[in-house]
Amino acid sequence: MFYSLQGEGKHIGRPTFFVRFGGCNLDCLWCDTRYAAVEGEEMDRSEVFKACKEYKLICLTGGEPLLQDELPELVRALVAEGKEVVVETNGSLDISTLPDHPLVTVSMDIKCPSSGMTNRMDMDNIHRLKPKDQLKFIVNDGYDLEFALSVLESYKPCCEAIFSPVGGMDMEPLVEEILFRRLDVRVLPQLQKIIWGPRRGV
Repeated sequence: MFYSLQGEGKHIGRPTFFVRFGGCNLDCLWCDTRYAAVEGEEMDRSEVFKACKEYKLICLTGGEPLLQDELPELVRALVAEGKEVVVETNGSLDISTLPDHPLVTVSMDIKCPSSGMTNRMDMDNIHRLKPKDQLKFIVNDGYDLEFALSVLESYKPCCEAIFSPVGGMDMEPLVEEILFRRLDVRVLPQLQKIIWGPRRGV
């Protein structure tokens, strides 16, 4: 757990308390938080809730937070206290277990081909997203970009689409392609890497 600025998505730049859950059901080739798949300490829901109490915006991330059976109950408890909650999920697990609440944002990936995990996506999740949510694509090359655009065309998500380059730093090639094609998507870096570099816990 750590307090930092949100580095990704539509809450980028906002002070946020992060809870990073250990364990992941995917193994993306370019994963930058691979340590989260094997590290962590056991805590019960009440301990996690208590740690979040003094913060306004909470990000539940991983790893893959939806692997935690008690995650929906934790989210309900946090929003009952007036907290804003962002759940970052990898797109492979059913998001319908999460509470549909104005204070809850689902930040869901669809893994592009360069991840090696595209065949693990639950594509029905795209229709489970709400307008307040966000759909993220991490793009490594032109093949990834074409895949992401085909997903948008086929599924027509009701929420904002956010594109970022693998590694979150080399923005120019992706931005130039988005501008050249006049695409209506948001392109964002990983702000934490711009500020602190590859450090953990920021």
